[in-house]
Amino acid sequence: MRHITQLSNQIRIVTQEFKDRESASIGVWVAAGGRYETGDNKGVAHFLEHIAFKGSAKYTCDEIKQLVEGVGGNLNAFTAEEETCYYAKVPASHWKKTFDILADITFFPKITPKDLEKERAVILEEIKMYHDLPQYYVGELLEELLWPDHPLGQSLAGTAKTVGTMSTAHLKDFKRTHYLPANTVISACGSMKHEELVALVTAKLGKLSGSINSSYIPARRTQEKSTVHLYHKQTEQMHLALGYLAYETNHKDYYVLALLSIILGGNMSSRLFNEVREKRGLAYSVSSGIKSLNDTGVFMIRAGVDNSKIVAALDLILKVLAKISAGGVQEDEFKRAQEYYMGQFLLGLEDTMDQMLWMGSGVISNDKVKSMSDVIKKIKAVTRADIKRVAKEILNPQSLNLAIIGPMSDAQQKQLRSLASVD
Repeated sequence: MRHITQLSNQIRIVTQEFKDRESASIGVWVAAGGRYETGDNKGVAHFLEHIAFKGSAKYTCDEIKQLVEGVGGNLNAFTAEEETCYYAKVPASHWKKTFDILADITFFPKITPKDLEKERAVILEEIKMYHDLPQYYVGELLEELLWPDHPLGQSLAGTAKTVGTMSTAHLKDFKRTHYLPANTVISACGSMKHEELVALVTAKLGKLSGSINSSYIPARRTQEKSTVHLYHKQTEQMHLALGYLAYETNHKDYYVLALLSIILGGNMSSRLFNEVREKRGLAYSVSSGIKSLNDTGVFMIRAGVDNSKIVAALDLILKVLAKISAGGVQEDEFKRAQEYYMGQFLLGLEDTMDQMLWMGSGVISNDKVKSMSDVIKKIKAVTRADIKRVAKEILNPQSLNLAIIGPMSDAQQKQLRSLASVD
């Protein structure tokens, strides 16, 4: 049974009780992420997430780790564009103490100058590591093309300059501005009682206050010309990321695009996998996916390609996209995509952690959790005509954004730009 309660200070609590599970997963979500940052403090949300684990008002750094890991659990956190989440999965008998730890590090971190310097060094190394991983860095280059001069087009970790000048004042100011009860969701799943969690949250966080005055810069929804970033680097393999601006989370065609993504590159039965890898051997890996935010989204294709085959691979990928836009999909692949989506969706909610993440992300972004039946109903309502219509709308050559990392020759660069219709 799923329950949602809102406290008087607007903290929302959502739970899904599974009496037969041995585990419990808990997340403390805050609607504060990378897109809420300005140029000067880029990376502050991620920095704050890091430093929270260095110690809080009630727990030392060692206690935070030992009290969770010492009972066989694990804890972590992530920073995204629109939210930050501190979470843990533990044996169900330890969920109350785990909640207290997560709540304490989220809302009462110490943020000392000594810890800031330690984490500054760690994050700077993290930024270097990402730049050394072309399969990751190519995604950042793509986002810069999709959202130029916008927080969404900048690294969540920040830059060497912004992280290098980050101060305790920056972290405390960001926390004071965004870590507010109305921005907070507590999500939990497993062998636990909703009313018991509500009581714990009330006692721990019920006196928090503060009105929301934070906002973010709206993202663009359209573009008039394709863009390309070719990044020369000596690698053993070319890394390609191709993307189109797409739908926001609540768009009416969200599930149409999700099925289109599966048909094109969602699994080993997909068109791109069969055409690019299986039939032609042009890439070791090729896949597609979607990401949706409150006011924008992206449909993307990623591939790892032999250095000598990058032009042929891109040419074939673009032909596959053009073909589905012009000719639509076959009945059998359409049905397979529907069944695959529904099967993956149901399997993905079997674990308490997956359920917790599903519920928390739903409430933090939409103030509700979509039911399984509602999702399945929407997937079943999609038609083949919808797929063709959305493919033509999204996969517009003028809206193409292409990022490639690798040791490209001048001839290859010229051919790649020509394929992407860039002058």
